[in-house]
This record gives sequence, C-alpha cells and structure tokens, in this order.
Amino acid sequence: MEYQLNAAEFAAVTKLSAQERYEYAIERFVDGKEIWSLRGTDGFVLATDDVGGEFAPIWPHPRFAAACAIDAWSGSTPEAIPLDKWLERWTPGLTQDGRKVGVFPVPGGQHAVVTPEELAADIRALDEEENG
Repeated sequence: MEYQLNAAEFAAVTKLSAQERYEYAIERFVDGKEIWSLRGTDGFVLATDDVGGEFAPIWPHPRFAAACAIDAWSGSTPEAIPLDKWLERWTPGLTQDGRKVGVFPVPGGQHAVVTPEELAADIRALDEEENG
C-alpha cells in the first residue's frame, strides 16, 4: 500500500542522514507492507560498493526510487515488492548470492548498506513492536 508523499516530505526526507533515512524506510516498509526497487530491461538493478561487492538498492516509496533512475539506472522504473515476498524470498536469495542491501540511496548521497539478515531482523523487530 503506497503511502501519500507530498513535496515537502520528499524534500525533507531526502536531506536526512543515511541512518535517519534507514530508520524512516524501516517504518515505511512495516506500515506499507512493501519495498520498492528499480527494474531495468535486464531485471532489478544492482550497484557495487567501493570494494566490488554488489548490493540491491531499495526505497520506501516509488518517488524516492524514481529520483535515482539516473546515470547507470536511467530508463529503469520503480517496482513494488511485497514485504512478505521480500522476507521469504529476497532475503535468503540475496544472502545466498553474497549480496547486501543498499537502503534508501539518494542522488549524490550516502546510504545504509546492511546484510539482508540485518534488514529482515530490523523489519521483524519493528513489526513485532507495532503489531504484537
């Protein structure tokens, strides 16, 4: 369920630190029950870190993802991944492939990079806290 995102919130959230955007994203993932990524012609996009490790970039809203559909990701489009599918299929798949997750990149800025297990644990902890 995509939440409503106005221009003021978009601008304010993109200026948050990487850690603050991570926390914001976790809350939105739990509340909305979906994660957004970018899909290009060859599938979902990936990125590499400074040492050559691959990570899957994700966002809490399609507008944030679309803002990053530039340069190497130009032409890619936001696509929702249901949260339960992310936890059940993507988390073990990314782990098996040795990939990490880049949570909430912004153009020209830093973002949190975590293991799929760390992300899943944070999502489950918040979900348990909010929903018992």
